[in-house]
Amino acid sequence: MSIIKHKDKRTGITYVYESESYWDKEKQQPRSKRKLIGKLDEETGEVVPTDGRGKKRTDKKKPISDDTALCDELKQQIKEKDLLIDQLTSQNKALDKELAAVLKEIGSILCRYEERR
Repeated sequence: MSIIKHKDKRTGITYVYESESYWDKEKQQPRSKRKLIGKLDEETGEVVPTDGRGKKRTDKKKPISDDTALCDELKQQIKEKDLLIDQLTSQNKALDKELAAVLKEIGSILCRYEERR
């Protein structure tokens, strides 16, 4: 295995890859596989790890915030939003029933009107 540095001319970012060579039996020639390790920090010369797509790696197990008060406040806001959604859903159902009744009445009025003609 070897380390390959490749500079993107468009962005000026230098990407660091791990390259592994292997023999391709079908084509009878050597090939290589590359795996992105990270970006090269131009100032320090260190490799900044990425998630494999050129983005900075984030620790997904780490909580967004350690502040429990903020977490409790967000949980309360979510509960309030859920309650509001439930209320609006029940109002929507009631309005749908009312609309159906009005449309039925309009239909019966139109039928009576057509009979008189």
